[in-house]
Amino acid sequence: MSIVPSAASPAETAAIVAATEQFCRDTAIAPPSPPAVPSAWARAALLEATGHADGVQGPRWDAGSPE
Repeated sequence: MSIVPSAASPAETAAIVAATEQFCRDTAIAPPSPPAVPSAWARAALLEATGHADGVQGPRWDAGSPE
């Protein structure tokens, strides 16, 4: 943004700049909210549903085929 010389007084110029800044703040896109962290109950339910005990990691999907 730049101010072009005109016949506006310093007070008018300040008012225009303040109004422009307020407009930019009012119309700015809101920052994204942080991702939701599942509750301990939800984590326990997911682990139970997939056959994993809490804190025990299952087999890796890319570990290769069993022999």
